[in-house]
Formats: sequence, structure tokens, C-alpha cells
Amino acid sequence: MKKHFILALFILTGAVSRAQEGAYLIPRRIYVGDPAVLIVPMPPSTGDSGDIVLTSGFTQDKNIDFHRIILERRLSGGRLLIEFTAFVPGVLQIPAFEIGGESFSGFSVTVSSVTGGSGALVLSGPASSLAMPGTAFLLYGSMSIFVFLLLLAIWFFLKGRVFLRELYKKWKRRMLFSSMKKAEKYLHRMLLKGADKRVILDGISIEFREFLCVFTGNNCLAMTAAEFERLPAGQFLPPDFNLLSLGDFFRVCDELRFCGADSGDQDILRLLDDLHQIVASLKNGPKLEAAA
Repeated sequence: MKKHFILALFILTGAVSRAQEGAYLIPRRIYVGDPAVLIVPMPPSTGDSGDIVLTSGFTQDKNIDFHRIILERRLSGGRLLIEFTAFVPGVLQIPAFEIGGESFSGFSVTVSSVTGGSGALVLSGPASSLAMPGTAFLLYGSMSIFVFLLLLAIWFFLKGRVFLRELYKKWKRRMLFSSMKKAEKYLHRMLLKGADKRVILDGISIEFREFLCVFTGNNCLAMTAAEFERLPAGQFLPPDFNLLSLGDFFRVCDELRFCGADSGDQDILRLLDDLHQIVASLKNGPKLEAAA
């Protein structure tokens, strides 16, 4: 009886050893914390049967966490699949377990270390700032923007305010002539619609005088026609502009306003045409400092 027991133990040990020799890991090389599967080929079974899945009741091991164990029984040969995760490097023994009425033991797996050495762990040195793609562009681009902003600030401190002042003058001059052009069109439409001619003449005189107040920097609202002829022409009028035409314009406008008789449409149209030509001449003349 004792001889039969020793023979059975020898056969079982040999079968387990041969099974362990044919076992393999997926993936072939595992590291600490990697989920893995140990696949152990099993001898052919007497018949096909359903897979046996073990998901609980594992022997507790502080170094290995078992997920599940599957036993496949096939006529052509079965398999034993052990799904696990190891938490320490080295050769680890899988505790004995039982599944499908069979006991298994003697399996081991080799777990590699991520650090790859047994020395003291130290942090690696910092990576070069230019090693990452796009770092050079970001670095030199930021430096270029900083230098550009610095130069812009210096330029603005030295000449920026003068530049902005001149830009504001040009903008105000453009708005002044645009406003006068709109006033001309509005008075012309009033005449075509048959509005009161006295109101139109007053509008021509007042709008043009207010325009000249801003353009010349003088109080033109209270000036007479003769006083317009004494304005300093060289400051804001073209060299070939006749100041008498400016005085004549207001002289004719005042005569039509205060003559006591109804003015004709042609007289007002001629006055609007003269106004348009004078404003065009002023626009082409020197830019008066007071106009800003």
C-alpha cells in the first residue's frame, strides 16, 4: 500500500512538473502592476464540458492579486488560465488552489522590475528644454514678443503720443468734412421737397459758419462777409484760392436771406453749388492746426 502511494505521488509530481514546463505567460514579460495570464496546458479530457470559472475563494497572498481562474476541459486538450496581477518583482510562487474537484500547486511566475536595477532609486536629471517638439518655437517666440513689446513701449513713450495726436487730428478733419457733405445733401433734398426757402438759406449760412469755426479756429458765427475776406489765407486755403469768393458767398447768402422777397430755386441751387466748390477747395488746402 505504501509503495502504491509513493508511486501515485511521483506520477502527480511529474505531471505538475511537465505542466509547469509547458506553461507560458501573456504577455511574455510582465512588470510589477501589470495584469497577466498564466496559461497551463492540460491533458486531453474524456469529453468536452463547459468551462469552470473561479472568481472568489482564492488563497490570500500579499504579493499577488488573483482575478479569476478558468479550467477548460477538451478532448483535444484543455487549459488552465490563471489571471492575476503581481505587486513585487522576482520569482513568485502561486498558492495551491482547487477548481473542478482538482488541486493545483507548484506554479511560479517571474515578475520584472520597472527600475531594472537593485541600487538606490534616484530621480533622473531634468530633460533639456529644447528636447520637446515646439519648445524652441515657444521659447524664442516668447522672447521675440517680449522684445517687440519693450521696443513698442519705448517708442510710445518717446513719440507715441505725438503720433496719436496727429492721428486724432486727421480723424477729426475727416469727420468734419463728412458732416459738411451730409449737410449739403440734406439742404438739397429740402429744396427739392419744396421746403421754406428762408429755412434753407438759414441752414446754409449756419452750417457753413459752424464748419468754418472748427476748421479755422475763429468765431465765424458773428463775422460779416467783409471780415471773411481778411482771414489769413495761407494757414488753411490753397495758394490760388480767392478769399473774395468766400466773402462773396456770404454776401450773396445774406442778400437772399434778408432781401424780403422769395428767392428762386435756381439762386439757392447756385449757392449750394458754390458751397460745394468752396468746401472742396478747403479740403485740398493745407491742414490747419486749429482744425484738429
